[in-house]
Amino acid sequence: MNSLEAYKMDGLGNDFIIFDKREKSFFLTKDQIIKISSRNNIGCDQVIFIDKDSDSDAFLKFYNSDGGEVSACGNGSRCAAYLLMRESNKKKISLGTKSGILKATLDNKNLITINIGRPNFKWNTIPLLKDINNRNLKIKINSNDGKEIIGGFSLNVGNPHVIFFVNDFNQFNLKEIGPEIENHKYFPEKCNVTLACVENKKYLKIKVWERGAGLTKACGTAACAAAVAGAELKLTNRCVDIKFQQGVLNIDWKMDNNIYMKGKVSEIKKIIVNI
Repeated sequence: MNSLEAYKMDGLGNDFIIFDKREKSFFLTKDQIIKISSRNNIGCDQVIFIDKDSDSDAFLKFYNSDGGEVSACGNGSRCAAYLLMRESNKKKISLGTKSGILKATLDNKNLITINIGRPNFKWNTIPLLKDINNRNLKIKINSNDGKEIIGGFSLNVGNPHVIFFVNDFNQFNLKEIGPEIENHKYFPEKCNVTLACVENKKYLKIKVWERGAGLTKACGTAACAAAVAGAELKLTNRCVDIKFQQGVLNIDWKMDNNIYMKGKVSEIKKIIVNI
C-alpha cells in the first residue's frame, strides 16, 4: 500500500482532497479516485491535482467523486489558489485549467477572488443536444405537492449548468430531480442542476445537484451560472450574493463579461492518503 501526502480543504462545505504532483509525478486510477472520494473513506466532492505549468503558476485537474474529469471547479480553484498563495507568499496567482487560465487574488479579509471567465450561451458549446432556446428549455419539474414548473436556463461557465428559478427550493426533492435532469437527453455531457430562489435583486439562495458528485453543500460554478441566469432574466443585478448552507459567495458579472467569484476558504489540513 502506498501512502501519499495530500491536503483537505473546503469552500463553504464544498470539500476537496488536493494532491501536489509538481515535485513527484504519480497516477491514480478512476477506481482509486472513487474510493478516496467515498464518504465511507476520507470523502470529498472533488479530487484536485496540482501540476507544473509553463503558462501559469500551476495547472489544476479536477475529478468528481464518480471518477470523471471536469474542466472547471470554482471553489476548488479558490482552495488551490489559497494553498499556493500560502506556499509562495503571494496575493495574486494564475492557475491553468482545461477551461483556460484563471486569475486569483487574496484580499486583507482573507477572501479569495477568482476570475472564472466568460459565460457561454451557444447551444453547441454548453453543450445541448440541438439548437433550442437555452433561456427556457421547457423541462418539467414537480414540487413535493405536485405543482409543475416548466423552465430551465442553460449555460456553460467552464462546465454545463441548468438553473430553475423557484419560490422555495425546499418544496422540491433535488435528490430525485437532480439525477433525472443531469442525465436528460438535452445534455450530451450531462449537467449541473440548480434550484434558485430570488430573495431580492442582490441576493439569491441556491441548492445544487452537481454532475458526477450529487448533492453538494456549495458549488462555485453553479453560483456563477445562477447569477448570470438571474441577471439575464432581469431577476437580479449583475453583482449578487449567493447563499449556501455554510456561507455566502459574492458573484460579480462585470460589464466586460468576466465573472468574479469571491468568498472564504477553509484552512489547510495536511493528510495522508493510503492507496
